This record gives sequence, structure tokens and C-alpha cells, in this order.
Amino acid sequence: MLIFKKQSDLRNWISRQGKVCIGFVPTMGALHRGHISLIEQSKRECELTVCSIFVNPTQFNDPADLAKYPRPIGSDIELLLQAGCDALFLPEYDDLYKTDELLQTDLGGLDALWEGAIRPGHFQGVVTVVKKLFDAVRPTHVFFGQKDFQQCSVIRKMMRNFDMKISFRMCDIVREDDGLAMSSRNIRLSAEERKTASNIYKTLSTATIKKETLSPEMLGQWATKELGNAGMVVEYAAIVDTTDLKPATTWEWPTVLLVAVKLPSVRLIDNILLS
Repeated sequence: MLIFKKQSDLRNWISRQGKVCIGFVPTMGALHRGHISLIEQSKRECELTVCSIFVNPTQFNDPADLAKYPRPIGSDIELLLQAGCDALFLPEYDDLYKTDELLQTDLGGLDALWEGAIRPGHFQGVVTVVKKLFDAVRPTHVFFGQKDFQQCSVIRKMMRNFDMKISFRMCDIVREDDGLAMSSRNIRLSAEERKTASNIYKTLSTATIKKETLSPEMLGQWATKELGNAGMVVEYAAIVDTTDLKPATTWEWPTVLLVAVKLPSVRLIDNILLS
């Protein structure tokens, strides 16, 4: 696996590969089996697979959260080697950001709901760095995890705005044995918190059954109560339209249950497609 720290070196290498299918998996590191599943999917579909590791400061609205974000680069590189990744882009901040200016693009209100409402400016930071990374790698395919469902929607909107001819793949959530969605933040959970967090997937799974007898609004209320009773602070548990992420009023269109909860040590998000 080749490791590049400068955009210019990465671009020169990519240009020498000719017209090949290039899969790209952007990450913030602290890699786990969920990230590796994206690498594996890229390798199945593409001739070359590039991963990036960059902890992007512009998408953190809490400096403490940024400071606590894990950065185990040695073990990350080992995992990528084992997965057969072809190249790792490991840029410094100054190589990506010439100024602190954020990308200005209309995200159609997708950045103002749910995560966007709780973390103002977060998605502008996300699309800024993703656009920079796409420009550096120039992939034909990109791979993201469904766990960050709203982020996937925002990035796809940004891609449409800039008419990017890139195939977008949203890959299935990879879960622990107890159902907890894999996340780099899970290592900060205590044993007791981990036990509590397992109730997230139990609630999501049960929601797929209760959907048959409850309206979207009632199901959201039920999920909120279940998660709260399990000992978590619920920031939101809502059934939304998969297209515009606005609250669903009927089951007529595809919907997803989005969840965000807080435990003493960490904040977790998850989701499940309902129709």
C-alpha cells in the first residue's frame, strides 16, 4: 500500500494509472470492521481502492469532541494493509485548507434538520472536506456507510450541485454481536454504557414490527420512550422521508427511523430503513 501525504503526489500517481475504476473511502481514522467493509466493497467493484484518513476540524462544533477523537494511525495502517487497500491519503491540514473558508453550496435544507439542528455548521464542514478529497482523488466510485444516513443524503446533494460524475454507494451498517452499530466512538463506552447502548438496535428492530400497527408519528414517540426508559438521553427518534428527511406522515413513501442518543461518555447515532 502506498501512502501519500500531499495532494500533488497522490494526483501524479493516479494520473499514471490510466483510465481505471478508482474506488474511494474517506474516513477520519480509528478504523473498525465497518470501515473495512467499505474497502472490501470498493475492491469488489473497482480496480484501485484509495482510503483517506483526516480528522476534519471544520465539522466539529465542540472543540472537546475534536480533541478526544481517537487517532490510532499505526493500527489503522495495519488494517488497511490486511484489507488490501492500494493507497492511503494522509494529508496535513495545510495541504487541504489554504484558508478556513467553508464551501458555499445550497444543501436544500438537509443540513438544517436532525444532526444539522443539533450541530450547527457540521454539514458545511463535511461537504467542504469531502469536496476537497474528491478533487484530490478524482474517484469513479465512492463508498459511505448507512450509519451516517443524513450525511449520505447531504453528500449526494453536494455531488448533484457540482454535477459530479461519481457513482455513490451507501453500504449496509456493520454491527457488533449485540447489534450496536460499529463506530469509532464505541471505544469510549464503559461496560455499563455498552450494555445500555445495545438497546438502540433492539428498539430499531422492534420498530420494524410495530410499523404495521402505528403511524410514523406514533412510532417515533414509541421509540423515544423506549430509548429513554433504557437509560439514554434521546435527542431525536423520528421517522422521516428518505428523500428530504422531513417527518413522514404516512407509510406511502420510503422511510427511515433516525436516532441520536447521549450517554455520559459518548453520543451515538443509528438508523434503520422501514419501507
